[in-house]
Amino acid sequence: MSDGIPLRKLLSSLGSSTRTTDPNGVRYAIHQPDAPLELAPYIGNTFTVRATGVLSCVSCGRRVKKLFAQGFCYPCFQSAPEAADCIIHPERCLAHLGEGRDPEWERSHHMTEHVVYMSYTGGVKVGVTRTTQVPVRWIDQGAVAALIIAHVPYRQLAGLIEVDLKRLFADKTNWRAMLKNVTPDHDALLEARSAAKNALRGDLTQYLLPEEQLLDIAYPVLAYPPKVASVNLEKTPEVTGRLMGIKGQYLIWEDGRVLNVRSHSGYHVECGA
Repeated sequence: MSDGIPLRKLLSSLGSSTRTTDPNGVRYAIHQPDAPLELAPYIGNTFTVRATGVLSCVSCGRRVKKLFAQGFCYPCFQSAPEAADCIIHPERCLAHLGEGRDPEWERSHHMTEHVVYMSYTGGVKVGVTRTTQVPVRWIDQGAVAALIIAHVPYRQLAGLIEVDLKRLFADKTNWRAMLKNVTPDHDALLEARSAAKNALRGDLTQYLLPEEQLLDIAYPVLAYPPKVASVNLEKTPEVTGRLMGIKGQYLIWEDGRVLNVRSHSGYHVECGA
C-alpha cells in the first residue's frame, strides 16, 4: 500500500457540472499534489476512500502518530496561526492591535474585510468569514441559502457582531439536520435579518448593510439516506459503496455512511472507483 495523499478540506466552487446545469450548483474535488480529483464522475457510482495509516500535519507536513484539531501536530496546534483561538472565537482576534501568534499572517488573513452572514442549513445560523471566502464558507457548512448582513474592516469586529447576535441565533451547524433534503427558507432568513437589525447593539449597527441578495446553493446529491452514520477513518479505515452525493464537507454513501473530509485533514488516503 502506498502512503496515499493527505486529505484537506474538499475544494468547492459554484457552477454547472456534469451532474447539474444549475449555475448555483456546487462542484467538488479532492485536493491532490498534481491536479484536483474531480468528484462529479463518481456520484452514482462506486467510490472508495481507504486510509493508509499515515498521518501528517497540515501546517508543517511532519509525519506524526496523532493529530489535533483539524490536522495539526501538537507543536503546530500550540503555535500555528491557523490553529489560534480566534479561528473559533473571532471576537478574541488581536490582528487589529498588531498582535497574534504570527502578526504578518494575521495582517493578511484577519486584518482584512470580513462579513457577518445568515445561512440556512436546516435552521438559521449566524456566522463570520473573510469576504474572499464567500460563498465557499457557506458551501463548507452545507447551507442551502445565505445572505450577508454586515461588512466590517477586520475580523474582531465581525466576531463582536456574531457574539451579540448569538442571543438570538445559533452559530453552529447541526450536521445531521444539514444532511437531509433541506429546502431553502427565504422567509426565515429575511425575518432573521430584520430581527438582527433590531437587536444589534447600537455601536455595531453602523456596519449593517441595508439589503443584500439571497444566494441559493444546490448540492450534487442523487438521494439522501433516511439515516446517516458518521465514519471515523481511524476506526473504519475503508469506506466503499455507491456514492450518492456530497454536501458541505460530507461524502454520502447509499448505505447512509457519511465521511466528513475536513475533520480528517492530515489522514493519508487512497481514493477512487
